[in-house]
This record gives sequence, C-alpha cells and structure tokens, in this order.
Amino acid sequence: MEGQNLVKKHIKQGQGHEGGIFTVEAPLHVSNIQVLDPVSGRPCKIGYCFMEDETKVRISRGRDASSEIIPQPKILKMRRKPRLVECGQKDTPLEVVLEKTYDARNGIGMPDL
Repeated sequence: MEGQNLVKKHIKQGQGHEGGIFTVEAPLHVSNIQVLDPVSGRPCKIGYCFMEDETKVRISRGRDASSEIIPQPKILKMRRKPRLVECGQKDTPLEVVLEKTYDARNGIGMPDL
C-alpha cells in the first residue's frame, strides 16, 4: 500500500539541500488496518468460531457482513524461529520425564514430614 499515510514534513534549509514543506509517507501500524470482507470487499470486524473439526477460524462480523471465513495471511503462518527438533544438552530425556515418582494412593514418594 503506497500513498496511504501521507504527512507534511517541515525541513529547514541547510548546506547542500533546500528547505520547505514536503509530503512524505509515514509508517502505518498493523493495528490501524481493517480487514476486508471476502464477499463484499467492504471493511468489517473479525469474529472467531470453531469448525466441526475443532479448528479456530476467523469470520467477518458486523453490519452488512457475510459471516464468511477470512483466511489467515501467509506471513502469520510462517514461523520466525524454527522449532528445535532434537534434544539439546540441557533438555531432560523423555524417559526421565515420563517416570512416575509419586503415587498418592499407596503413599509412594511421599515426603517425610
């Protein structure tokens, strides 16, 4: 999106450049952008619902909204840091994690008070 958040910038004349009032494009925060309805193409609010397979999806809400599913942007599906697949030096081994050390019914593993 270009030419959306234009602001006037006052620049003083200096050595090697002219001064004056210039129109420049300022950054636009992602929270100030509204989602478009996939059917009508008009701005809408977002609601969430669960499908039959228990996946959470975004739907369009509001006046004149179609209540259709709004797909997630591809940039949100990409992970910034990849998950670690193999255990590192400081990770606890799985067999130690799954070992049962306390049994309340039989009193095994109870601390001596």
